[in-house]
Amino acid sequence: MDDNQLLRYSRHILLPQIDIEGQEKLLAARALVIGAGGLGSPAALYLASAGIGRITLADGDTVDPTNLQRQILHRESAIGQSKAESGRLRLLEINPGCDVTAIAARLAGEALETEVAAADVVLDCCDNFATRHAVNRACVKLGKPLVSGAAIRFDGQISVFDPRSGGACYQCLFPEGEDVEELRCAVTGVFAPLTGIIGTMQAAEALKLLIGCGESLAGRLLLLDGLDMSWREVRIPRDPSCPVCRGHAPAA
Repeated sequence: MDDNQLLRYSRHILLPQIDIEGQEKLLAARALVIGAGGLGSPAALYLASAGIGRITLADGDTVDPTNLQRQILHRESAIGQSKAESGRLRLLEINPGCDVTAIAARLAGEALETEVAAADVVLDCCDNFATRHAVNRACVKLGKPLVSGAAIRFDGQISVFDPRSGGACYQCLFPEGEDVEELRCAVTGVFAPLTGIIGTMQAAEALKLLIGCGESLAGRLLLLDGLDMSWREVRIPRDPSCPVCRGHAPAA
C-alpha cells in the first residue's frame, strides 16, 4: 500500500483482526455483485469504500423513478440509464482506486460461470429465484463463497453458502421447482431502510470472508422482522440428496 492508501484505510488497519495484511487482501480481491438494486446498492457502496480492488456489477435493468426510494446507488439524473453503468460511476466517485466493471445484462449460462470463476466472493443481490439458483449452481461448481440476501415488505434474510466448507447450499434451503411463492417489491412493496440493512450485512459478510476474520453466516440463516426489529436465527443443514452440492467435497 502507498501512503494515500494507508491513510484512507487507517480505520480498518487499526483493527487487529484486519491490520495491513487484511487490507491488502481486500485490495487484491475481486467481488461479483449480481444486482444493482435495493440490496446491491449498499453492498457495492461498502465494498468499494472498504477497498475491494475489483468489483464487477451486473444488472440488466435500467434506472426507474420507483427505484430511487431505496436504490441508493442511483440518482434522478440516471433515470433511463443502465443500473450497472450508473452504479459503476457512483462507485468510482466513492473510491476512484477501485476497478469497477459494469455488465448491463442478466448473467446466465457460460457468461455467469466466467464471472463467478473470476471472483473471490459472490454477492447475490437479485430479486428472483431463477437467478438465485443459477448463481448457486455456479458457485458450488466453481467452489466460490456466496453471500445471499433478500428483502420484501418488512422482512429480510441473509445467509452465506460456502462450498469450500462443505456446508449447505442455497438449493438445500430452497429446493428449485418447489411451489415457493415469489414476491416482487413491484407488487408487494418494500420498506426502504430494510434493503440497506440487509445489503450492508452482505458487504460485511463478504469482507469477513475475504479477510478471513470472524465467523461467517455459513450454515445459518438470519431472518429480520423490520416492524419490531427482531432477529431470528435458523440453522441450515446440508441436504445429503441435494442435486446441486451432493458429491462436491469441501476444499482441502
